Amino acid sequence: MYATTLAKTAYANPTQPARTARGTEFELFARITRRLKQAEDAGAAQFPALAEAIYDNRKLWTVLAADVADPANELPKELRARLFYLNEFTQSHSRKVLLGGASADVLVEINTAIMRGLRQDGGAA
Repeated sequence: MYATTLAKTAYANPTQPARTARGTEFELFARITRRLKQAEDAGAAQFPALAEAIYDNRKLWTVLAADVADPANELPKELRARLFYLNEFTQSHSRKVLLGGASADVLVEINTAIMRGLRQDGGAA
């Protein structure tokens, strides 16, 4: 056997299908959204978990914003602008949640809408 074949079989999980980039994005949004919802539902006692989930959500949105700001990004210009605006809103609303002046429910709704779009347009996972 060749070394590359050995490496592929050693690290591959044959029970898990190969993921597309869109599927990976969906999975990231799903994990973070689940954590946001669980921490929000748990109430003030779980504020550290909520803060951590918000931190991870903000990182995800920052990476997404940088990606759509790249002139080489092939998404339609209008969609890129909308996603960039959603990043700005998400960052601003996250600060309000952390200060106790807002709920994370809106962040969950935004992420859920993004996940629907990722699923609808052809193939997560």
